[in-house]
Amino acid sequence: MKTDPLFRSYEFLVDKTDQAFLKMEKEHPECMRCEPHCSDCCHAVFGLFLIEAAYIRHHFGQLDSRVREEALLRGKAADRELRKLEERVRRRQDDPQMTGDALARERIRCPLLDETDECALYPYRPITCRAYGIPTAIHGKARVCGRTAFKRGESYPLFDLDGAYRDLFALSKALLKIAGNEDHDRASLLITVSRAISTPMETLLNVPPGGPDKAG
Repeated sequence: MKTDPLFRSYEFLVDKTDQAFLKMEKEHPECMRCEPHCSDCCHAVFGLFLIEAAYIRHHFGQLDSRVREEALLRGKAADRELRKLEERVRRRQDDPQMTGDALARERIRCPLLDETDECALYPYRPITCRAYGIPTAIHGKARVCGRTAFKRGESYPLFDLDGAYRDLFALSKALLKIAGNEDHDRASLLITVSRAISTPMETLLNVPPGGPDKAG
């Protein structure tokens, strides 16, 4: 499966996100709080689009075997916590307090975060992680990490995370197409990091092993 062109398109989105982060860091350094071993964003609950899951799966496979094994063990622990969270959501689905905002406050450790609070795949981390720490627009609302010093009521440039998600959805549809999967609705599927690193690419894309042609 020829993923290289799509991965390059994805990396273009990554670069745009990084540039937005660097621009905010340059223009408002007093507001930024990101620093080595700050892992606030590494405990947020979020999902990956298929293109990101495939990209992470590809690079995860190139890590040292010991690093992979440790991450997979942490992934099992994260899955257990996610199942508990899903059960709480089911039990309280009529509770207005159990909203998207409430879920956003849940804390589950990312399996890629190692024991020294460093990301095992930092150069290949998802766009959501890269934009964390600067003001973003999500579902039409401004959001920012609570540890920053951006002031409520003041105006700051917003990184269009909604737009980035639309681009990720489009790339995920293209990925499904080249994989031979005509179920393009699957492009809206969000995948946990633990599942992305533990699942074969063909299973992620729901295609036979090797897809329409051999991987490459």
